[in-house]
Amino acid sequence: MKEISEIFKAEAATPLPLPIFLVSVQAGFPSPAEDYLDKTLDLNELLISHPAATFFVRVAGDSMKGAGIFSGDILVVDRSIEAADNKIIVAIVGGEFTVKRLKLRDGRICLIPENPAYPILEMKEGSDFQVWGVVTYVIHKAI
Repeated sequence: MKEISEIFKAEAATPLPLPIFLVSVQAGFPSPAEDYLDKTLDLNELLISHPAATFFVRVAGDSMKGAGIFSGDILVVDRSIEAADNKIIVAIVGGEFTVKRLKLRDGRICLIPENPAYPILEMKEGSDFQVWGVVTYVIHKAI
């Protein structure tokens, strides 16, 4: 089940301001180009709300491809956020890390893959299961 290949501690101590354009980029019809920048954007500030509780996790496997999470992607995981129904979480099941969608059904806890090739994991009473953190962002390279 090993679906997490690496875990990195978030380090937000050094600001990383990058230029950001004032106008949005159109995903439909092109709009006239703008030649000016509005301000800078610090990716640490955007992605990390709770630095002491935030980690970057590299994904291994394709069980979450339907949610846009692919092997090699980096997840931003906040351990201070409480897991809730329908959130994507990183969990420890049987001593191994996994990333799944959390479903709470009639008092039951299920971990749902976003790929029909993988089974739903129902956590029975006494299961070796722990929510490790909540996924807040997915970072992957554009094709």
